[in-house]
Amino acid sequence: MSGYLPPAPPPRVPTVGPPHAWWRRLCRWIVLRAGWRLEGQLPDVPKVILIGAPHSSFWDGVWGLLIKTALGLRIGIMIKAELHRGLLRPLLRALGTIPIRRDKAFGVVEQMVQLFDRSDTLWLGITPEGTRRAVRRWKSGFWQIARGARVPVQLVYFDYPSKTIGLGPLLTMGPDRDAELARIRAWYAPYRGKHRGV
Repeated sequence: MSGYLPPAPPPRVPTVGPPHAWWRRLCRWIVLRAGWRLEGQLPDVPKVILIGAPHSSFWDGVWGLLIKTALGLRIGIMIKAELHRGLLRPLLRALGTIPIRRDKAFGVVEQMVQLFDRSDTLWLGITPEGTRRAVRRWKSGFWQIARGARVPVQLVYFDYPSKTIGLGPLLTMGPDRDAELARIRAWYAPYRGKHRGV
C-alpha cells in the first residue's frame, strides 16, 4: 500500500506557521517514502484531545511526530517540567511539548483543564495506556480532562500491518468513566501496534 497524507488540515485546526515549511516537506517525503498513510478525516475543531493506541513501541512517537510535522499540526504532548530546562528547551518547545509541574498543589488533570480554558486553540495528544507495555486498565486522565474542559476526544489508531495512523470517531465523554473506557478500548480491538494490540 502506498503512503498518503492529505494536502492540508481543515481551517480550524491549530497549525504552525510558514517558517517550518521546509521541515514539513522533508517529513512528508519520509512518511510517503516509507509507505505510511493517514486515514480518516481530521476534525475541524479548535480544541480536542487525541488518544493514540495501541502504544507498544518508541516508533509510534516517531511516525506520529513525522506525520504531525508533515501536516504542520500543532499538537501538545505533556512532559515533565524538569525536562524543559537547559539546552533541550528550544527543541522541546518546537516539538510542541507542554511542561507539567508535578510539584504544584493541583494535579495534571487540573493543569490541563486550566490550559484548555486559557487557550483559544489546543490539540492535546495522550496515550491512554500510559506505557508501551500491555496493561489491564487504561488511565482515565484523558476522560477527566475532556469532562473538565468540555472538549471532545478524537480516537487515533496505530496499525502497523497496514502502516496506517487512522482517525476514528470524534466522541463526547459521558459521565460513566468505566463504561466510556470500556467502549473506547473495544473500538481499538481490530488494530495492531508494532508489538501487540490493545
